[in-house]
Amino acid sequence: MNRVCAFLTLAVSGLCLLAVGCGGGSPAKSNTITSTSSGQNVAAVTVNGGPLGNYANGLFVSVTVCAPSSSTCQTIPDVLVDTGSTGLRILGSALTVSLKQQTGTGGQPIAECLPFLSGYTWGPVQSADIQIAGEKASAVPMQVISESTFAVPNGCKSFGLQGMDTLQALGANGLLGVGLFAQDCGSACAQSGSGNPGLYYECPSSGCQVTGEALAQQVQNPVAMFASDNNGVIIELPAVSSAEASLSGSLVFGIGTQSNNSLSSATVYTVDQFGNFTTNYKGQSYSQSFIDSGSNGYFFLNSSTSGIPSCGSGATGFYCPASTQNLSATNTGANGSSGTVNFSVGNAQTLFTQSDSVYGDLGGPGQNAFDWGLPFFYGRNVFTAIEGKTTSGGAGPFWAY
Repeated sequence: MNRVCAFLTLAVSGLCLLAVGCGGGSPAKSNTITSTSSGQNVAAVTVNGGPLGNYANGLFVSVTVCAPSSSTCQTIPDVLVDTGSTGLRILGSALTVSLKQQTGTGGQPIAECLPFLSGYTWGPVQSADIQIAGEKASAVPMQVISESTFAVPNGCKSFGLQGMDTLQALGANGLLGVGLFAQDCGSACAQSGSGNPGLYYECPSSGCQVTGEALAQQVQNPVAMFASDNNGVIIELPAVSSAEASLSGSLVFGIGTQSNNSLSSATVYTVDQFGNFTTNYKGQSYSQSFIDSGSNGYFFLNSSTSGIPSCGSGATGFYCPASTQNLSATNTGANGSSGTVNFSVGNAQTLFTQSDSVYGDLGGPGQNAFDWGLPFFYGRNVFTAIEGKTTSGGAGPFWAY
């Protein structure tokens, strides 16, 4: 069975990491799980093979997109849930509803180029009413991933990456970024001049040019725009005792806003301005670490610093120890909260010979940091609090588990 194996990194409002790929088997120890299965603020999520059937450790949800202030709507399945990025991005090929095109100060259409390590998403910024479970947000700026609407500008091509405007390249019908931040870029993209990272473009017929984009016009975290339950999300997934074909769980909106989204005994880990905390592994501290449901494994360090051999052909980009490694690391928040995480990393080449889609011990080399990907979520209730929002655990942004 083929696997979608790609590792993507995004740096905008902070270090936001998204990985799309393959998966592995035993859960880390964690707090007691309270499974939420119903409520107007609860959406069903599934870890499965995705729309092509070849995805591993991918967490998917259905999202309803409507033309603003209308009943013309479309429910789009197999949208990847990503706590490591911000905003809704839907493949143009999966979208049949006509949405309102956003225009810039010059009256021309706005588009965005969002670079990741293994590719970029390019396409127009449009406005939609978004509904997930019983929660609704109106006139939300989102990205339609399409390279046919406007020609990809040289500034976007200069990243030297491939476009991810097809189902085969993305492995999902879209991305639902429900991370720590309210916008996908922040103040840097709102300014003009040399400090602008060049993500937003105004696109007259003569060609797209970099432009400043006000905060309210940037691609938004739709949760932050809900009328209620808008201060964060909880991802609730059961533990994985062995490889499984699929796994069902819940995406719960709000933190401490209803009886079904209490923090309970979860520990709050606040983050720096980039959304990072510190992970200590084998006596070394890595201050650019984070939690990301959009990553399909534990991605950390490299073979020389982790002590784990990398895979060869067939599982490039992952770890392949001779036997499963039982490891531990300590996470520390900016607030001083600290806790040990026990986790396992298995042999990816062995894992990929199985016909399952859910694994708890997939890992691979990454940056000089820890990306606690989807296996970290198995057997945990993981909270993501949005910047500037008040919660029962204090003001966001923070992680809690």
